[in-house]
Amino acid sequence: MKAQVLHSYDPDMKQDVWVKEEEVPNPKLEKSTDVIVKIGAAGVCRTDLHIIEGVWKHIQDPDDKLLPCVMGHENAGWVEDVGSDVEGFKKGDPVILHPLISGGTCLNCRRGHDMHAADGAFPGLNIKEGGYSELLRTGVRNLIKLPTVLTPKDVAPFSDAGLTAYRVVKKATRHLLPGQSCVVIGAGGLGHIAIQCLRAMCAANIIIVEKSQTALDHAMPLGGDHGVLIDGNEIERVKELTKGNGAEAVIDFVGEHGSTKMGLDMTANAGSYYIVGYGEKIEILAVDAIISEKSIIGNLVGTWAELYELMELADKGLVKLSMQEYKLSEANKALHDLNTGQVKGRAVLVP
Repeated sequence: MKAQVLHSYDPDMKQDVWVKEEEVPNPKLEKSTDVIVKIGAAGVCRTDLHIIEGVWKHIQDPDDKLLPCVMGHENAGWVEDVGSDVEGFKKGDPVILHPLISGGTCLNCRRGHDMHAADGAFPGLNIKEGGYSELLRTGVRNLIKLPTVLTPKDVAPFSDAGLTAYRVVKKATRHLLPGQSCVVIGAGGLGHIAIQCLRAMCAANIIIVEKSQTALDHAMPLGGDHGVLIDGNEIERVKELTKGNGAEAVIDFVGEHGSTKMGLDMTANAGSYYIVGYGEKIEILAVDAIISEKSIIGNLVGTWAELYELMELADKGLVKLSMQEYKLSEANKALHDLNTGQVKGRAVLVP
């Protein structure tokens, strides 16, 4: 089968070619619960850029054993083959894949915390085989059948970007009340999904904070009540919109270039700052944390059940993806376009 293969890290992100199309062996069923999926679409995620950059190397590849690898952890497609113990799925079923392949028997799995599985395998991140290919092996626990109104290329980025956005919104909406406010910093690939989830799941005022006027104009019709352009006066503007208090919830999809300080400054006393994007340190004096009683909450990808819930929202038309489609052979262009900010919403590779 064809696949786009990453052979080396590029810490400076200066190379013209990051992945190369190659013929690689077709995946085979190894366990009785395995499923082979024919990829219908694979999302191109900013995490893939961080993989290329080597940000994850000290965690996932300290011994230089991962490369060469095929990236791609946002995948949807059609069942191609199933193991002997697989029930409920047959060849041709359209499916979306939870990004972490888990065994199901560890304590975290049994409690439903798939993303903290003891021996989880993350395609394209800690195992060599990912969705930038024509076929992918996964486990039956990872599959969710798609509603008939949705196709794989409609939903592939939901499996990580959408799921992460949904998870953090679900946390925030558990305490957000009508009349309160939620700030969304960054309205791009994850942010535009979160805005729709917020509008569908709560009645709080949604304040979108963006550095790009184009991104802000795109995001506002998705559910924003107020738009704030980052121009040096954004904190004061948010304070004005929240009667001087700040927002009860701030969701930061950027996590770098000063957004963490900005986000904390926009958070009301006793409010919650949710960090999703990453790249810099979060710094706050202990005394300030004590006096303000602000909570700082990290957010990883969500659970299988949360992906199911997100598909229900998508099935009802309450959450839709803004996407830019590329052929699998154009993976290198998609990655460079994402790196230079030329992708509106999410990029997807279609074999």
